[in-house]
Amino acid sequence: MPTRAAGPQQLATRADIPPAPPRSQIYTSATPVEPPARRGGGRLWQVLIGGAAVLVLLALCGLGAAALLMDRNEQPQSNPTYQPNAAAPTSASPERLALDSRDTDQAPLTAKELFPGKELKLTDGQPSYQVLKTQSSGSCAVAATDEVADLLVRLGCNQVVRATLSTPDGNHLVTAGLFNLTDKVSAERARDRLRQLLDERQGRFRGLTGDEGDGTDVLASAPARVGWQVRGHYLAYALVVRKDGAAVKAGDAKVREILFDMIELHLSRGVLQSRADGGTAGQPTAAPTGSNANQGDLPGD
Repeated sequence: MPTRAAGPQQLATRADIPPAPPRSQIYTSATPVEPPARRGGGRLWQVLIGGAAVLVLLALCGLGAAALLMDRNEQPQSNPTYQPNAAAPTSASPERLALDSRDTDQAPLTAKELFPGKELKLTDGQPSYQVLKTQSSGSCAVAATDEVADLLVRLGCNQVVRATLSTPDGNHLVTAGLFNLTDKVSAERARDRLRQLLDERQGRFRGLTGDEGDGTDVLASAPARVGWQVRGHYLAYALVVRKDGAAVKAGDAKVREILFDMIELHLSRGVLQSRADGGTAGQPTAAPTGSNANQGDLPGD
């Protein structure tokens, strides 16, 4: 089962990515049932009805008198006036808008932008991830299969940049990267549709394997946990497997930490925040590279 790494729908803490929500919700009624009213009769019932009628009549008289007083004392209301110099509601920040569409974020992703070296250090005092292989491609289908690949293509994905990394403890491999979609709406559509496709086994994300004998072939065969998140017109994702090929438990805290590191800390707060701050967004469009590349040309699966 995949886990969604939420976002701008933001994740809470580094080691606490929320688990996948249930596919359906059972609702129960919490409203107590009122007991039926008992029928009254006889003299007491008539007295109660008569008393209620008197109270209603008095209330109506009181309301009429109050209405007359209000009409007499009411002051004419002035029509609202519009201030010509009033400040208009502030729109979204230019930094955020820059990432909402390829029209305003024209510079293509590069492997060096996402994974600039052989090591990826996310926080001071913490060991680094080892970058084993990178890839940048103009075909998003290379990073997915079947209906997942078709979905990305239909929604205008024109580039994927990804890399495979080894975790600091050496026990896990992770493929992470960004899909470049047309705009924020198309990215959100992809995000919302992915869970159903993955749950129904109508496709999957591909792990990026390296050279023969380097141990990364497990990415193509071992059970994996996947997380994804949207920011602007990008779909960030990560796929994690154990190096020994064993199944990953749904509540594995270490795997949740890896997903948080890759998707939230690195891709969203790191790479895409730099774009939003003006590091690369808005530059002229250049054609993405379509072949695999080792250090220096870095993408993520």
